[in-house]
Amino acid sequence: MNYIPHPTILQGKWVRLEPMRKDHFPFLATVAKDARIWEQLPTDGTNEVLLKEYIHEAVLKRAIGEQYPFTIFDHFKNIPIGSTRLFDFFPEHKKIEIGWTWLSPDYWGGCYNLECKLLLLTFCFETLLLNRVQLKTRDTNLRSQAAILKIGAKKEGILRKDRVMRNGEVRDTHLFSMIDTEWKETKEKLETLMKNFDN
Repeated sequence: MNYIPHPTILQGKWVRLEPMRKDHFPFLATVAKDARIWEQLPTDGTNEVLLKEYIHEAVLKRAIGEQYPFTIFDHFKNIPIGSTRLFDFFPEHKKIEIGWTWLSPDYWGGCYNLECKLLLLTFCFETLLLNRVQLKTRDTNLRSQAAILKIGAKKEGILRKDRVMRNGEVRDTHLFSMIDTEWKETKEKLETLMKNFDN
């Protein structure tokens, strides 16, 4: 059973999140050629074969209700700039995870990831009425850790030797979360941050 209604489209001022489709592949493949995107991620999206498998798997997992992958669009240019997913759904415990997020480096450090997370968190807490949203990132991915803290998530700890990377390296994972009682204050802060980009 699909926990998230399909199609779910999340629209902001700067970004639009659409359900990932196979026909997004040619556009995402162009964005994914920048090797900087994949330095801290378990997939090498510069390899079009691997990226195609990545997208195909994501679409299949949506069909069977395991994940909900989005393609992230620059709303004004109407071009794909990356992707993100909702996964690890536990409806009985009212929790979910946001992850598998990647963006073109042209969009790093600005309003785009911030608004993407604002849209996802608003959907999770106000539409799905969840108690908890969690996010994880690699121990060496300091940029991702800073971005997660910027959106107001709390660090809960480190999962030691949590993943084996494609090169055989064993990594630790930093675990963050946000809960429903924190959402109102966090949303206000995120909306204030977004106003800085209005001018």
